[in-house]
Amino acid sequence: MKSDITLARTIPNEPPAVEQGSTMASTLAETIRTDIIRGRLAPGMRLKVQELARLYDSGTIPVREALSRLTTSGFVYARDRRGFFVKEVSRAELLDLTRVRLMIEPAALRDSIEHGDIAWEERVLSAHHRMSKLRIHADAQAHELNLEWEAAHDNFHKQLISACTSAWLLQFADTLRDQTTRYRHISVASQHTHTRDVAAEHAAILEACLARKLDLAAGLICDHTNTTTSLALSETQPIQQ
Repeated sequence: MKSDITLARTIPNEPPAVEQGSTMASTLAETIRTDIIRGRLAPGMRLKVQELARLYDSGTIPVREALSRLTTSGFVYARDRRGFFVKEVSRAELLDLTRVRLMIEPAALRDSIEHGDIAWEERVLSAHHRMSKLRIHADAQAHELNLEWEAAHDNFHKQLISACTSAWLLQFADTLRDQTTRYRHISVASQHTHTRDVAAEHAAILEACLARKLDLAAGLICDHTNTTTSLALSETQPIQQ
């Protein structure tokens, strides 16, 4: 304890312990979220704080805070006196997420196209360019998403609707896109994934947006979303009825 006090005195610019703990919790939350998305922490799995602390070489307090944060994002849920669990995936949830996405995202995209300026076009083009330079799969053998591509893909979809004037539409679209991330990883395992031309789908969406073709762009984004859902549903093993 004395050494901690001495360290704080000799390094006056060191962040407070609370700030350090919060930063660690944020990092842990993102790491655990990634492991949930990739299936390394399986749906329905009980998340024991002590075990996770050992797994991630962390203290129990940051782990508990990270899990609490993940409950608000829908990847983890808590049960009274039983602790934390990974949220299950289901066909019903995926179909519901898709149904609502098809209400929200096309509306946000139409609004974004109508109000997007040159700066918006530049953001969309830049996001698409970065995504197009990355491989979708982590490697040729493993049917697993490349996390760098996944981040670029998320940013591309985010930039497409970034000129939308409705803060609520943007918030709902972002939440729905985040919740479908696990299902997108599941869809990659489909045997039909390699026959799907995702790059062509994205290019067509981009072209329609830049040409300000509202109906075409909205239709293409719906087709894109429905295709991902269909592929995920074809993987019946990881998704419960």
